[in-house]
Amino acid sequence: MPDYYSSLETYLHIALFILFQLCFIIQLYYLIGVHSRLTRYKPTEQLPEVLIPVSVIISARNEAKNLQENLPAILQQNYTDFEVVVINDCSYDTSDIVLEDMQREYPHLKVVTITEHDRFKTGKKFALTLGIKAAKNEYLLFTDADCKPASEHWITLMAANFSSSAQIILGYSPYYKTRNFLNPFIRFETIKTAISYLSSALGGNPYMGIGRNLAYTKSLFFSQKGFASHMHVISGDDDLFVNQHATSGNTAIEIHPDAFMYTSAKTTITSWYRQKKRHMGVGKLYKNKHRRMLSFDAISGSLFYILLILCFIFKYEPLLALGLFVFRLILQLIIYVKIFKKLSGKDLIWYLPIFDIIYYMYLNVFGLIGTFLKTTQWK
Repeated sequence: MPDYYSSLETYLHIALFILFQLCFIIQLYYLIGVHSRLTRYKPTEQLPEVLIPVSVIISARNEAKNLQENLPAILQQNYTDFEVVVINDCSYDTSDIVLEDMQREYPHLKVVTITEHDRFKTGKKFALTLGIKAAKNEYLLFTDADCKPASEHWITLMAANFSSSAQIILGYSPYYKTRNFLNPFIRFETIKTAISYLSSALGGNPYMGIGRNLAYTKSLFFSQKGFASHMHVISGDDDLFVNQHATSGNTAIEIHPDAFMYTSAKTTITSWYRQKKRHMGVGKLYKNKHRRMLSFDAISGSLFYILLILCFIFKYEPLLALGLFVFRLILQLIIYVKIFKKLSGKDLIWYLPIFDIIYYMYLNVFGLIGTFLKTTQWK
């Protein structure tokens, strides 16, 4: 009997170590085969000359303070032909007064007002749809009221990517750096997410975008019936739209630092949890191939760390396990150093060994939460 249990334990250890090696190989694939594309990608260095008319669309609910702080930087963009459409979505603060004052100063500001109805509750997708209908231009650029462009060339750099084939432009939106205890990880998670969706787009497999910095054409929106297929879902005006309609031929990315759209990160665990639950809840509606791609990365990343710890606990090939961990970490540093610098996060690269573990655990936890819990409001 003792020999039987000893043999069973040995086989179990071998099986766990084989699974550990498999997770290691899968992680290498994502690092080398996917993420490294962004390392090699070089954004344009010279400011392009762009003449196409653009409509910037912002949906705002009770955003008076943010509109005062951020909207002027958008209205004052150095671009020849653009309008800014703000949808004042059922606000009960002083947003209407703020917008009226700005309209007197900026004639290219258009305001669409939605009033609350007792029997009909609106959401962000409804507001954006009205804004898109009100926009006079074919080329649409989206952001949020709590966002501020990194420079006066934001519109120019984003619009320059439109072409006869490119109808969707994926931008990047980092968070401001602060001393809040959550800030480093939130910024790290944002960069890791960007590495995934931007690298996939470069590889001809776009699967999501972020509404804080996203552009697409009005004709694409209406030809695909807008948000009709997922209007019942509170989130997804950005990533679900991109997931359904982006292709290898109609999608481009823009990561020039002057094209970034900055915003402030959540400062409490509760507010951050609500935000992440809302964002992760739409992942289950992605195309099957994208769900598999993201699931393999999340599960293999988590298991890699869990099985690494088990190798040390059971003392089964601990040195080899440590060697594989160090090899993967060195490869991550080689690939990520340039990317983190490009995405305004070079100070975060030193957090990699710890934050990477937390990141993969977070993906699985919020993935489960998003699958089983529903969000009922967008603001």
